[in-house]
Amino acid sequence: MAMDMLDTVTLTTGKSDRPPRRRRGTSGWHFVLAPVALLFVIPFAQMVLASLSPASELVKFPPPFVPSRFTLDGFIALFSTTDVLIWLVNSMVVSVIAIVAHIILCSLAGYGFARLHFRGRNVGFFMIVATIMIPTQLLMIPTYVMFSKLGVINTLAAAFVPWLASAFGIFLMRQFFLSIPKEIEEAAALDGANRLQTFLRVVLPLAKPAIATLAIFTLLSSWNDLIWPLIAINDDSIFTVQLGIANFQSTRRTQWDLLMAANVIATAPLVLFFLFAQKQFVQTMTMSGLKG
Repeated sequence: MAMDMLDTVTLTTGKSDRPPRRRRGTSGWHFVLAPVALLFVIPFAQMVLASLSPASELVKFPPPFVPSRFTLDGFIALFSTTDVLIWLVNSMVVSVIAIVAHIILCSLAGYGFARLHFRGRNVGFFMIVATIMIPTQLLMIPTYVMFSKLGVINTLAAAFVPWLASAFGIFLMRQFFLSIPKEIEEAAALDGANRLQTFLRVVLPLAKPAIATLAIFTLLSSWNDLIWPLIAINDDSIFTVQLGIANFQSTRRTQWDLLMAANVIATAPLVLFFLFAQKQFVQTMTMSGLKG
């Protein structure tokens, strides 16, 4: 009946109470950003096409952008002559442990610095953030000595222990928690929830965009880490994918089809994960604004 009345009003007055549909217009920024995005896509497209090219075409100068025929010989030779699957599994283990540890530890620390009041809170937070300015090269020798005494050198633990938490992760989570209105937590306290229950049942569900952003940054950093594993790991069976590709490149420099196939395999998980979490990533930047 309500729809019939609405149609009658529309026919008699020529106007409708229905909200107008939003039209997605094209702004001038699209014409600027589209060529820039294309410039970033071209190297990835060339890498994928090179991995599917015959080896004879990759040694030409200049190599053709689009191969005359597509082949999987590079991927077949890569999986049959190297331990790339083991490297991928090792990198996945390191990245998963790093992401889970970052989400747990950085969320707890960030919430503590954002909501809890204790002596030395601001000083402690400043000291943690100040460690971001320390070059990682200065920490490698002390870290190696400490790990050597702990007996984790040349083990997979040496690759993921440095990624259990980070100053940037604590900073990111604190900034997001500060953007959440305190009234939400006060309402939970009135309902009888303690601080831990409020954090787990109220705050964390609201922090999904920040958690997704933290997971993206942690995955990028831990997955692409090369210098520290190069120092701490010598066993081929414990290589991460980046360390394995670097060692593979030094021994088979002229096999470009295998190198391109290895780079595609190492890059694909990052691209897929970012496409899965890009909505939450953008939402975090718009909601928190990294405000203090």
